[in-house]
Amino acid sequence: MRCVITFGTFDLFHYGHLRLLERASECGDKLYVGISSDAFSAKKKGRLPVYNEFERMSIVSALSCVDGVFLEESMEAKRKYLSEYNADVLVMGCDWQDKFDELKDICDVIYLDRTVSISSTEIISRINTDYKF
Repeated sequence: MRCVITFGTFDLFHYGHLRLLERASECGDKLYVGISSDAFSAKKKGRLPVYNEFERMSIVSALSCVDGVFLEESMEAKRKYLSEYNADVLVMGCDWQDKFDELKDICDVIYLDRTVSISSTEIISRINTDYKF
């Protein structure tokens, strides 16, 4: 049985997130998703997520392609998470291309193309620009 892990913030869950998770699940038999904690997300992106970590974990765990979720606390802990889950495959979006190649000593590393023209940052920008409340 091949275990796959991917990581992300998954804020403002959208079609691009869904496609990434569906394609990641096709790389093995079980898919586990590390959801960035609120503190870690704020450190990475310079702002807190719109949805808190509990809400984001609940949304992602409800998907049929996901077998489990866990809270990701830091970038440096990825090796630890991969080992804890006995992961055979790490799947990341291509915006992380080559960033996790040092983990190829413990698992396969696959970078998937992003869904074109959609991101949480773009959605927030569109809301701020196109909708005046």
